[in-house]
Amino acid sequence: MTPPRNVHARAALLMLGSTLGFGLMAIFIRLASKDIPTWEVAFFRNAFGFLSLLPMLALPALRQPRPAAAFAASVRTDQLPRYVIRTAIGIASMFCGFWAIAHLPLAQAISLAYSSPIFVTIAAILMLGERVRARRWTAVALGFVGVLVIVRPWSHAFSLGSLVAVAAAVLSALVAIQIKQLSQTDKADTIVFWTYALWVPMSLLPSLFVWRWPAGIEWLWLAATGLMGTVGQLLWTRALKLGDVSALTPISFMQLPVVTLAGWLLFGESVDGATLLGAGIILGSTFYIAHREAKLAREQRSKAPSEAVEPGS
Repeated sequence: MTPPRNVHARAALLMLGSTLGFGLMAIFIRLASKDIPTWEVAFFRNAFGFLSLLPMLALPALRQPRPAAAFAASVRTDQLPRYVIRTAIGIASMFCGFWAIAHLPLAQAISLAYSSPIFVTIAAILMLGERVRARRWTAVALGFVGVLVIVRPWSHAFSLGSLVAVAAAVLSALVAIQIKQLSQTDKADTIVFWTYALWVPMSLLPSLFVWRWPAGIEWLWLAATGLMGTVGQLLWTRALKLGDVSALTPISFMQLPVVTLAGWLLFGESVDGATLLGAGIILGSTFYIAHREAKLAREQRSKAPSEAVEPGS
């Protein structure tokens, strides 16, 4: 049964809101990073994000006769050691991504962040045993070409800082695989709660070595970073529940022109042709990978449980 048209429209609006949320988060990270160390920005993003998230997670429990018990039950897990590993890798990915946003042109940092699905495909092969055939391998190879076009290791434009952005994408891919594994036993709210609950102390510890108390408007930038990150994440999750990932992925690409425009208006940045070309290649590769994965998921749903489906395409 085809979902009604208004459901598709809602999913598109939610994804657009998520995209704007993540784009604004990147802008606020850049503003906050002017004088605040990257580790500290990461800590405040997690702390304010957690404060924004708790009321949303607790609201359903407040409607129950025993709210505290209901909330504890909603976030109970038997996978705490795996969450520690997942959040440690996530913190490393966050730090690399925040550093890239603070020190690279915004368009370059965000373009390289979009290469994460390419590494997710490779990680799924190595960690989940998924099979990938020629067409998706071609998309992965083209994605790497796009990364190389932006990074340009053969030219004077090469910067070691661009490899930090690539490292963030690789680590983000590992996190995505771990979330996929955790989602087999835990609910989405449980995953989100324990991620933030562990992120806050994990990001606080290294930030203490470089601590500098924010002042004035810096508090606004830091609070907005946490709020926009949480809003972006929640809207993204709800959009994917309603719509097809292959249809919604192109909407998420709107983050790139948003941050590129902000980089030009707020920070006097310009975008070179190589970054635009590389970004186009990466976005095309990412879209194709999302399209193939969504098609595979539909085929699995239509044939299950009567017929096993061979994964990969």
